[in-house]
Amino acid sequence: MIQLAPASKKPLLITILLVLAVGGIGGAATEIGPWYLQLAKPSWQPPDWAFGPVWTLIYITTSMAGLRAWRSADPQEKTYFLAAVLMNCVLNILWSVLFFKLHRPDLALMEVGALWLSVVLLTALPWAYSRISTWLMLPHLVWVSVAAWLNLTIVKLNGPF
Repeated sequence: MIQLAPASKKPLLITILLVLAVGGIGGAATEIGPWYLQLAKPSWQPPDWAFGPVWTLIYITTSMAGLRAWRSADPQEKTYFLAAVLMNCVLNILWSVLFFKLHRPDLALMEVGALWLSVVLLTALPWAYSRISTWLMLPHLVWVSVAAWLNLTIVKLNGPF
């Protein structure tokens, strides 16, 4: 017989499943193949090997932020926060699909603005009830800012697509 996790453990279980799903789908959409390797990239781009560890750190800090925010929020705040999390998850996956699967850095560049705004929202929403959550979201905000600048530079160096 399957036993459900106690109510206090459900947010943790949901967070783990969500991180695994977004990380797995986004990772599967990220193909470092001939198309990507032939793109002109700026000299300041982080090395390819750095992306995995950085995203792992971001998933950890974002998960911690989300759990803290969820536990501190009132029911209405939880609704807003969950909607922002789900929107961010979809946008994270969509960026990888646009850039790597469809080979459209130009479309990914348009989408990354929405992705960046979704991270700003996730950073700002919990400020009133979990300032630690806001601070824990900053690595994600910084990384998406760097990714947006990198995306723009790749479009400039390689366009039109």
